[in-house]
Amino acid sequence: MASKVAALLSCAFLLLGASCQAAAAPGYYSPPSPASCGLKVGYYHHKCPPAEAIVKSVVGAAVRQNPGVGAGLIRMLFHDCFVEGCDASVLLDPTPANPQPEKLGPPNNPSLRGFEVIDVAKAAVERACPGVVSCADIVAFAARDASFFLGGRGVDFDMPAGRLDGRVSNASRTLDFLPPPTFNLSELVKNFAAKGLGVEDMVVLSGAHTVGQSHCSSFVPDRLAVPSDISPSFAASLRGQCPASPSSSNDPTVVQDVVTPDKLDNQYYKNVLAHRVLFTSDASLLTSPATAKLVSDNANIPGWWEDRFKAAMVKMASVEVKTGNSGEIRRNCRVLNN
Repeated sequence: MASKVAALLSCAFLLLGASCQAAAAPGYYSPPSPASCGLKVGYYHHKCPPAEAIVKSVVGAAVRQNPGVGAGLIRMLFHDCFVEGCDASVLLDPTPANPQPEKLGPPNNPSLRGFEVIDVAKAAVERACPGVVSCADIVAFAARDASFFLGGRGVDFDMPAGRLDGRVSNASRTLDFLPPPTFNLSELVKNFAAKGLGVEDMVVLSGAHTVGQSHCSSFVPDRLAVPSDISPSFAASLRGQCPASPSSSNDPTVVQDVVTPDKLDNQYYKNVLAHRVLFTSDASLLTSPATAKLVSDNANIPGWWEDRFKAAMVKMASVEVKTGNSGEIRRNCRVLNN
């Protein structure tokens, strides 16, 4: 019943031109389907036929030059969608009127990267089709394309489009909605449920930690304290790379997956089982029978994780999208039109 009510309310919001978001209590609903939010695959086929190909070309060039940028683009979609919805609010630069936008929030600054790739893609799309393609859709396409270039054909999927760009961006909201690496399992489940994402979605999307790097401050001293569930040899390796007390002037990065650091694959789950992961939030996936079973399945069944990751990315990319009169199509992704 709750899911039916949520769906009806979501449609009402859509008709009123509000953001398309689920409207029941956290944990009791799923996000509206992309179609119910006005999103569809091939949205720009007639409006701007080359749009998706342009973004894919730009992302491919960037990832070939630096695979870490691909990891950043995948993370950017998550960090955008969990704060104000999937509306490119994470791209806005500080201004005198808004000196603290999302990109300056602690979870994003200085670790979030890929902004320049979005700039290049947006500029190229604007040359082809001025004022047609939203920055929010470019962020979603870029995350999809980065997944493909890092994961190969096993992570090839369509991304529905039709999002508008939001007008609100506040650094403090990043702390309200983005889960820190110190979260335990119950905190993670609650955090994802608040965005209409289930336990399996959370476990599957955590697999993106198979690529990219992390600052030492994200897990020191939390994970290197004794006693800890972390593998002693892995902990020793991390102590050799990280200062005992990271600071803003001394905070190196380490790869999140030491086995296949530049490949989007299911190695993350093998690392979880081996207690060779960086974050408390990663290790927490083994603290319940249900999530431990998901970790095992993702680690051991070929293609299992990739199929679920593709679906979870599309689902996440439909969280609280802006439609109707609730957004705009920015000419420059870093600034509002007005």
